[in-house]
Amino acid sequence: MTAVVQRGARDPARPTTRSGVGPPLRLSPLGFGASQGGNLYRATSDEQFAAAVDTAWAGGIRYFDTAPHYGLGLSERRLGAALRSRPRGEYVVSTKVGRLLVPSPETAHRRDPEGFDVPADHRRAWDFSRDGVRRSLEASLRRTGLDRIDVVYLHDPDEHWGQAAREAIPALVELREQGVIGAVGAGMNQSAMLARFVAETDVDVVMCAGRYTLLEQGALTDLLPVAQARHVGVVVAGVYNSGLLARDMPPTDAVYDYQQAPAEVIDHARRIARVCQMYGVTLPQAALAFVRRHPAVVSTVVGMRDQAQVTETLRRSDVDVPDQLWAALYDEGLLDVQP
Repeated sequence: MTAVVQRGARDPARPTTRSGVGPPLRLSPLGFGASQGGNLYRATSDEQFAAAVDTAWAGGIRYFDTAPHYGLGLSERRLGAALRSRPRGEYVVSTKVGRLLVPSPETAHRRDPEGFDVPADHRRAWDFSRDGVRRSLEASLRRTGLDRIDVVYLHDPDEHWGQAAREAIPALVELREQGVIGAVGAGMNQSAMLARFVAETDVDVVMCAGRYTLLEQGALTDLLPVAQARHVGVVVAGVYNSGLLARDMPPTDAVYDYQQAPAEVIDHARRIARVCQMYGVTLPQAALAFVRRHPAVVSTVVGMRDQAQVTETLRRSDVDVPDQLWAALYDEGLLDVQP
């Protein structure tokens, strides 16, 4: 079953510049995050990535997320190649704008300094201007080889609110009205500014990474209420908090928010894991199930590198988690959400 992002389904009191409403976007409950197709942390072969997409497709995944940032365009090229022969009306692709890729031949002999195992033959340049948004999208269309992009997110505009709100969002809205893209959004590792985008701009969907998980629920106080009220879909990414919740029992060297997790955070996650074990589910199974419970959440995007990771993620996603678990976690002070 797919979740629906109904473009134009807005609170009547909310001002909008939109002149028409397109068909709804249908997002599969589980989305494929393609950052690892950009060689995040280590190399992935073309064959591994293609097999991952094939396995995801066979498992019913129809939402695929990428970005120019991921491997300096490698993720977009690989994803486009893997999807190109499939029926275009059967899947949704999202990419991001805000980081232009600028050729950098003088650094091509080095490795990318931002965590991707690729040559640093381009550099990233922040640009949320109208022209920058259009140039970024045109480049993404060339790299993917697709005829259109379904969802375009602003990518981490944390330090660029003014230009993002005044130029980037209106530029994307204009492209949406022209039918060039399907939906407008923003993706961030925080929830407060996403809530502001929902409240003050004409976005359809936002991607929140790491701020609404089984470990922490900060988005409950800002983003999720306003998104639900204004009928804006929320895609949850970073459901494992950078890996901390990805194993049945978090190890001492677990990563949280892309760095070594503090001891107290690991202890908190382990306490959650022990309660999960009492109810016959694993920590990652519970992590996936928890975020889907909120009515504003329309999909959960998980980064997957190869066939084995996709198979395991599909297996985890298919587990029925008893409601009693959430009550037990709340009673233990490990969950902010009262069942």
